[in-house]
Amino acid sequence: MGGQTKGKKKNKAKRKDPRSNGGSGVAGLSPQDRMKLKMQEKAKKKTAEKYTVEQLLEKTEECMDSLEFEMAGRFCQRALEVEPDNLLTLDLLGHIHSELGDTQRAKEVFLRAVQLSPDEGHSKYMSLGQIHTGQEAVQYYTKGIQILLCMLEKHAQATAGAGAEAAASPLHDSGSEIPTARDVCVAYCSVAEIYFTDLCMEESAGDQCRQAIERALTYHPDNPEALQLMASYLFSTEKNQEGREYLMRSVDVWLPALKQSEAPPSREDIEEEHTQSDIPPYESRITTAKLLVEAEEYETAVDVLEGLLEEDDEVVQVWYLSGWVCYLQMERAKEERTREEREESDEECEALKEAARSYLTKAKKLYVKLRCDDGPILEHMEQLLGELGGETEGEEGETDPALDEDFEPNSDDEEEDAMEH
Repeated sequence: MGGQTKGKKKNKAKRKDPRSNGGSGVAGLSPQDRMKLKMQEKAKKKTAEKYTVEQLLEKTEECMDSLEFEMAGRFCQRALEVEPDNLLTLDLLGHIHSELGDTQRAKEVFLRAVQLSPDEGHSKYMSLGQIHTGQEAVQYYTKGIQILLCMLEKHAQATAGAGAEAAASPLHDSGSEIPTARDVCVAYCSVAEIYFTDLCMEESAGDQCRQAIERALTYHPDNPEALQLMASYLFSTEKNQEGREYLMRSVDVWLPALKQSEAPPSREDIEEEHTQSDIPPYESRITTAKLLVEAEEYETAVDVLEGLLEEDDEVVQVWYLSGWVCYLQMERAKEERTREEREESDEECEALKEAARSYLTKAKKLYVKLRCDDGPILEHMEQLLGELGGETEGEEGETDPALDEDFEPNSDDEEEDAMEH
């Protein structure tokens, strides 16, 4: 009987095995979860039969181009279910999570790509460098740069073997699919910015920062952002004259062409074409304006700020800087005038005063409408407006009609339309 009892126990154990699905990891799941898992497997199989990974990724990129990142994520996830180890799919999904603000999931996806292919593809390392901070970020960027340099060397060898015509092709052409010297420059700039900010208190941060910028300029000597970064570094070390020279070299790369353009590009166009264009992104040009003010290159700062306002007139900081630079020009005119020039200088000062007051008034009203939260800027605007005699004539206590029209909150109907589209 004892033997029979043991036999029954074995039979019972065997009867439980099928319910555990052969040890596939669903043992212990509730019936609802098992059903959900089966449906997911069925959907995965159906997707694989109906669409190829290439088709799903094509739809992913279409959605990304139209900024529909949630929908892009769905297509990309379906592609990943079909081919879990597809590196291109992982790269796209990581960028989608980053655009949606989910840095943790983006990090997991990029780390998965690193695990699958640690020594190929620089993009995942650059993305991880952007997600992380401090020394971790430097390590990721450094690994990405190593891969970039290896790829550049291989391309140079292949080009040399292809003949003189191929060798004459420009190395800085970021429009090609192969990595470029410009990519290396941008990566070194990212490293320099970390030493300039996150790691600025490290003992050798200054030397590491300058070394990274110099390497960036070695690969792309006329890169405006690298030149501007060097200017920032030099200003921080009180080498103002040298910093001014680098800053003006940077501006000369892109500002003359932008000013001569009959139809200046929109902010969106510049952001999209940044990798093929010498015009820095919008935020970078705000920094340019600040540095120009610091270097007392007021006229050039005005040119930069006017271009920014043409592209986007809803940025408080640009209106504020425009008012601030007019105020500084007015103060300079007062200091430089002589008796003979006093009458003419008075007219110039008055015009600059009115311009400064107008810009600052618009900046303050826009600040309130957009519910900004930058105490120091607001305090400085109010201080300057107090010195200039308050708001512009006819505007005290009133709202600028132009600002009302531009920044009136959407009605319920408009919000519904936006949701539908």
